[in-house]
Amino acid sequence: MIDSLMPLKTLLRSNTTTNSHLIAACATILACLFTLAGTSAKASELPMGAMAEAPEVSEVLVRKEERRLYLLSGEQVVRSYRIGLGDNPSGHKLYEGDKRTPEGEYVLDWRNPDSDFYKSIHISYPNKQDREQASAWGLDPGGSIMIHGLPNDAGDMAFAFLGLDWTDGCIAVSNEEMDEIWQLVADGTPIKIVP
Repeated sequence: MIDSLMPLKTLLRSNTTTNSHLIAACATILACLFTLAGTSAKASELPMGAMAEAPEVSEVLVRKEERRLYLLSGEQVVRSYRIGLGDNPSGHKLYEGDKRTPEGEYVLDWRNPDSDFYKSIHISYPNKQDREQASAWGLDPGGSIMIHGLPNDAGDMAFAFLGLDWTDGCIAVSNEEMDEIWQLVADGTPIKIVP
């Protein structure tokens, strides 16, 4: 297989203006070939190459420990994003102000294009079980848990948020990723958040 890449190496040496585009395209193709060749990969390792048309997203899956959000079409992962969680990410959200991201099955039920963060899609937390659990402790379960981009006033400091747990319990992605999620995920889509 390496020998078959020799013409590509020659092309790369001769045309420096398109090198970065060709290298990126080749890396995506090779990753797909290795995946198709039978290597077993976890969902978080699957290549997320460009698609000819927008996939129909049937569910959103969040794996808190992996810090990953997946868009699923049936059983297939069609997109994967690195996420930031609440400041206190371990465990299920118990009450307002605990800075935890909830765990369980919810629905993405409405969106706000003018939120304090770059766009936001609401997660239907708290559900009946969450309210009962908080009530048993005499606490308010909280709410306003969203998938959103960076703070609107992040400016030149936007890079400092990426890859960190910095929210009050929401799920954060970059603004570019939020644009893609906004476009691909319809209101009413189920979301499952697991430890």
